[in-house]
Amino acid sequence: MVEEVAVVTSTRALDVLIVDDDDADALMIEEALETAAVPPHVHRVADGAQALEYLRREGVYAGVQRPDLILLDLNMPRMGGREVLAEIREDAELTAIPVVVLTTSNAVPDIVGSYSGHASAYITKPMELDAFEAVVQQINRFYGSVASLPSTA
Repeated sequence: MVEEVAVVTSTRALDVLIVDDDDADALMIEEALETAAVPPHVHRVADGAQALEYLRREGVYAGVQRPDLILLDLNMPRMGGREVLAEIREDAELTAIPVVVLTTSNAVPDIVGSYSGHASAYITKPMELDAFEAVVQQINRFYGSVASLPSTA
């Protein structure tokens, strides 16, 4: 006799950090996340240097809570996504935070380099608005209700 086991997932509002220099893309991500059943708390920085200041709680970011999830663009001014990913993975206090690379590039070196740098996932931003929103919502659903995150362990 096979017993049925109920699987319970707890959906909670994530703290998400968007690291993207493109205002339009960041706004589309934010709007897609706002429509979630459990909308996350969204924060945004426009480049990699700001991302590291935010994550390390330096300067104007001294009182912020560390995010549960980082959505990281690759191509940004001052410090690009590859460098940010490397810094995060080398920092013992940050390394466990999932980093999803969400970028326009579908170049093999970018994909391989991101996974080699221990990105949690690599997603090429869809060009069509509905597909873009669906992808962002799937990321939120997965990390908000399916995945076990270090911040909840």
